[in-house]
Amino acid sequence: MKLLLSLLLWINFAGIPDLASIRKMYTDVTKSENNSKEFIEKLSGVSNNDDKILVAYKAASILLDSKFESVLGNKISRFKEGAKLLESTIKSEPNNIEIRMIRLSIQENVPGITGYRKNIKEDKKFITAHYAEQNGALKDYLKDFVLQSKSFSEKEKQFVK
Repeated sequence: MKLLLSLLLWINFAGIPDLASIRKMYTDVTKSENNSKEFIEKLSGVSNNDDKILVAYKAASILLDSKFESVLGNKISRFKEGAKLLESTIKSEPNNIEIRMIRLSIQENVPGITGYRKNIKEDKKFITAHYAEQNGALKDYLKDFVLQSKSFSEKEKQFVK
């Protein structure tokens, strides 16, 4: 019985990454293709029924992976898959500030030709309005994001300082 319980716990922990490690990886994911591939692999076991924040990071991993596709058709298909998953995740939890931050981080960095930049103002406004309500760890994470974000002006960044 102990062996079965241990095996079930191992499978559960092996398949679903912890949020803290995912957040740490996300900050460096665009620095190299290797970082991106590790991020994608770490999130491969996440399903649509898991924690919606993890699902949003999985969507981001798919969007990031599209950057490294060499065949244009595959690049477009992968991008659309990731965007669709991210949008459905936001639709299921529209008041989740971390999911909004993930979308903003993607939209501020994708080329305009993708057409996937329409929520930048909305997400900035949401993050600005709800930042103070967050717990310490999430607040620190959001602060780090805002301070390096291209979407917030120096004046707009004052709410996190």
